[in-house]
Amino acid sequence: MSYIAELQSKNILIVGAGTTGKSVARYFENIGVNFQVIDEKASNLDGLEILSDVPEDVSFELAIVSPGWRKDHPVIENLRAKGVEVISEIDFAWNLKSELNPEQKWVALTGTNGKTTTVQMLESILNAAGASAIACGNVGTTVVEAVTSDNRFSTLAIELSSFQIDWSTLPEYEAVAILNLAEDHIDWHGSFSEYANAKMKLLNQSKLAVLNLNDPEVILRSAGWTGRKVFFGFETPQSGEIGLVEELLVDRAFVTSSDAAEEIAELSDIKPAVPHNVANAMAAAGLALAIGIPHPVVKKGIASFKLDKHRLQTILSKDGVDWVNDSKATNPHAASAALLSHLSNIWIAGGLAKGAKMDELISRSKSRIKAAILIGKDAEIIAKALERFAPEIPVHKILDNSNPADLMDEVVECALKLSSAGDTVLLAPACASMDQFSSYAQRGDLFIDSVTRLVNK
Repeated sequence: MSYIAELQSKNILIVGAGTTGKSVARYFENIGVNFQVIDEKASNLDGLEILSDVPEDVSFELAIVSPGWRKDHPVIENLRAKGVEVISEIDFAWNLKSELNPEQKWVALTGTNGKTTTVQMLESILNAAGASAIACGNVGTTVVEAVTSDNRFSTLAIELSSFQIDWSTLPEYEAVAILNLAEDHIDWHGSFSEYANAKMKLLNQSKLAVLNLNDPEVILRSAGWTGRKVFFGFETPQSGEIGLVEELLVDRAFVTSSDAAEEIAELSDIKPAVPHNVANAMAAAGLALAIGIPHPVVKKGIASFKLDKHRLQTILSKDGVDWVNDSKATNPHAASAALLSHLSNIWIAGGLAKGAKMDELISRSKSRIKAAILIGKDAEIIAKALERFAPEIPVHKILDNSNPADLMDEVVECALKLSSAGDTVLLAPACASMDQFSSYAQRGDLFIDSVTRLVNK
């Protein structure tokens, strides 16, 4: 009996009613599977009643878990105690792929920052090559949706979070990339070491990895892995590496001989050509070259790519001041990259720090911060780091407005008073958004709206 036919004979529990749970539920409805959904917060999913706990009187053979649920969660422990098979959405998707589209190639990447930009850049390269490909995973489309799509994609470019990797064991990737490692999701993993271990676990599911030569944690933690390593960095590349030679991205890894080199792209092809985005382009190029995409096509795909909304998005330039939305900078590492992309920042920051520390961010970026405007639950964490490492930087706190739109208006009005020609007003919060906004996207959209109305006025 096929894997999909077996599903139709089982009683299955979907753990989590978010984006992943919904996509699994839609697939089950389409093929006629008997399933129920459990979630801690939601009570209804498209008319289906959601369980709040595992019922004692119902027997499940399989549970499919959305990322974000800890392995020691009482619901997960209860299911395992009952002998229920518990797997992740990624592993479930791999089982479906093995039956529905066994020739489909999977390439994956992870990192603390730059994942979405890099996976979308890779998608652009694959599209330039004429491949039937899609960016999916921790970005827009779930892997289950991509695998079960009528499009029968030949290649999946998969962005993976630490949660997804931690839960996953089955996929065999053509190639993987690890972009960088910095503190994030410490509240979920418990420590930076556990978070980093979850990311590095991805290496065990591929024979080739594209790794950041400029990230000491990535280099250190990949030292014991015995697969093929292709390093990328900002120096002239050695044999087996991708690097920079003056204004060119150069490949010495996927070439005909050890002393050969091929141009991948010009720096002018990358927009914006700030350091972390150049690194993203190198990683995307490495993954594309690893699955046989020719160099000229890689160049074409990089040149045609545009950054996603809420990533270093210049909203307006007026009176010599640039207003930039980087709402997706939800951790200190991402915020640091954004700050270092501009010389003089009126920095808007704050939200939920997720257990991350701000000390390194401030000590590294303080010369680029003219003033700070702090919002959100963990604003004080940033304020204390500024006091310790950069007491000369003026700090303005806007903490008592519970209406998100009015709050952002206050923030922009404050920034207007502080900014002058040559400054960048930068929303790069270094924190998650859910304390005051529904998502980083809402936070960014409200910033765009406030800037458009108030600055233009």
